[in-house]
Amino acid sequence: MTGLPKDVLANPRLSAWLSVGADGTVALRIGKVELGQGILTALVQIAADELDVDPAAITMLAAHTGLGPDEGPTAGSMSVADAGAAVRQVCAQVRRLFLDAASAALEVDPADLRVDDGRISTVDGARSLTYGELAAAVDLDRDAGPPVETKPYDQLRLTGTSLPRIDLPDKVTGVPRFLSDLALPGQLWGRVVRPPSPGAALVAVDAAAGQAPGVVAVVRDGSFLGVVAETERAADLAVAGLRAAAEWREEATLPDEDDLAGYLRAGPHDDLPVDEAGTPGSGVVTSLTATYSRPFLAHASMSPSCGAARWDGDRLHVWSSSQSVFGLRTGICLALGLEPGGVVVEHVEGAGSYGHNAADDAAFDAVLLARSVPGRPVHVRWSRQDELSWAPFGSAQAVDVTAGLDSAGRIVSWEADVWSQGHTSRPGFRGTPALLAAAHLAEPHPLAAPGDPPPERGAGSTRNARPGYAIAARRITGHRLREVALRSSSLRTLGAHANVFAIESMVDELAQAAGADPLEFRLAHLDDERGRAVLLAAAERAGWSGRASDGDVGWGLGYARYKDKGAWCAVVAEVETGTELRVRRLTLAVDVGRVVSPDGVRNQIEGGAVQSASWTMAERVRFDHTRITSTDWESYPILRFRQAPRVDVVLLDRPEEPSLGAGEAAQGPTAGALGNAVAAALGIRVRDLPITAERVVSAIQSGDSP
Repeated sequence: MTGLPKDVLANPRLSAWLSVGADGTVALRIGKVELGQGILTALVQIAADELDVDPAAITMLAAHTGLGPDEGPTAGSMSVADAGAAVRQVCAQVRRLFLDAASAALEVDPADLRVDDGRISTVDGARSLTYGELAAAVDLDRDAGPPVETKPYDQLRLTGTSLPRIDLPDKVTGVPRFLSDLALPGQLWGRVVRPPSPGAALVAVDAAAGQAPGVVAVVRDGSFLGVVAETERAADLAVAGLRAAAEWREEATLPDEDDLAGYLRAGPHDDLPVDEAGTPGSGVVTSLTATYSRPFLAHASMSPSCGAARWDGDRLHVWSSSQSVFGLRTGICLALGLEPGGVVVEHVEGAGSYGHNAADDAAFDAVLLARSVPGRPVHVRWSRQDELSWAPFGSAQAVDVTAGLDSAGRIVSWEADVWSQGHTSRPGFRGTPALLAAAHLAEPHPLAAPGDPPPERGAGSTRNARPGYAIAARRITGHRLREVALRSSSLRTLGAHANVFAIESMVDELAQAAGADPLEFRLAHLDDERGRAVLLAAAERAGWSGRASDGDVGWGLGYARYKDKGAWCAVVAEVETGTELRVRRLTLAVDVGRVVSPDGVRNQIEGGAVQSASWTMAERVRFDHTRITSTDWESYPILRFRQAPRVDVVLLDRPEEPSLGAGEAAQGPTAGALGNAVAAALGIRVRDLPITAERVVSAIQSGDSP
């Protein structure tokens, strides 16, 4: 129906979203999931505003393939934009239905009724009915009708305020709510012996090595090997015995870690045109060429992935922290030849990963192990080594840029080639299971090369590959590998982290060539007024104009509009380069349109900036030609608490504009700002991430100037 939000069009049944109890409480179920980003709280605010109820009356129910709407994966910073719009419209329609019911019961025109805290009253307040009293008379098992006008901003009580997070009390006080805490009736424990390397195959194993007190089953199917036991202790002991007894055939299938750019360029490729205008090179008097790169990155969730499953005859129930419960269901059905109607996937919170980590794989491990014990649920937990070795990585990227200035010092030409693996291989994507254990079965479903979302959904390898500046002549092309050696999939921002790092680094290099201040240079090339506003706000808060010229401290800028259609973000980074590289301060300004929860937006921007600082300054998946070697926190270091910078966030609220997602706005601009700050401090530019002391020495030896 024209005018309805797309998620309501795809899931029109009102009862799939919302129900009202006889006590007036509201149960709200969405298709998006809580990852620690606070989305449930923001959606409670939206629902409470439209229904005119107390937020405490609303219970947020977990995403569920059998009971709730399918809104696709929780990804791309689209939860507030998509689920928020859907919830607002659904609640507006439900409010209208209750007003109509009250109008009939009270024999009053709906225009002469008001709603306050779930009570519908006549204007004089003499007569009233509650939502609970009307619940039996209002049938929500119906499709949404024509669009209902939602409330204007000046009538919203909660939107724009910082409601306390509804998920935090349990987390702070240690109340079990995570998937790792799950304790189902009759639950058993499962463990899996992972191959030692991506190219390994199981040759032989003595199943007796996995037999121990409490072991219920040893399961082998091809190269998939695991155990089911009555206790975690028994499962751990049994899997250790199996691991020691297993004989594997390994092959050297991995590329040269020190020549990832060569690997990415080797092909074969799918070419991805992004933008072409004018004649690059014309009018150029000063030309710069450089290559910028990042390595493979791990999700590195603080807690390893878990999953649980129970078979009841031919029906399957799965508990997972997947970001896409419907996609996981599709992947399971494709792998095992099941019908979707016989499979239920229910979301339970796990360790936040902001991307496709091992949650789906752990759930499928549980599915395979649970087949051996019908009627009893099996809970699987991965090890830290499993998590850092086998979860999908964020793809390495190399970005070649040639840009030119005219005689007036303006950018008139920009050419870029982005080399990458694909950034999406979620279960069910492109019609394949895309589940790790499915590739190890005797009748395997090989892991296909990852693809990318289509451009209208923000692309992947080429996400944010187009500079957000006014440049007359442009040619930007992506090159995605069709055959890959390492498994990669969605990691927060997909290609935007590397692409914005490359763009903002080159813009600073051009500013230096033009003899211009980096801020003034950007403003001179930026026609987008909202982009200009975030740059000026970040610079003012950070004190850009009065920055000290201390030889050990460098300041850098970064800017982007996420996916060219999302939130605007600018970052000022302050980096100290004395005895070690240390990020002292990050100042960010962000425009996400209408702010639903100021505290929630700040948390997302702060978290994204710190995560980007860790990616940019520390993280790198390590491997030889056969095995992943970064399997713990020593070999895969992340930013420590003592290294975390001070983060200051400025919000530019625009209440009359649509809400935009905040979760991925900061990562690219933060990387660019950090690279530029290090170059400003050292007089040496590091173009290959992460920016470590070793990379600085390498840049000095190669003579790379800022």
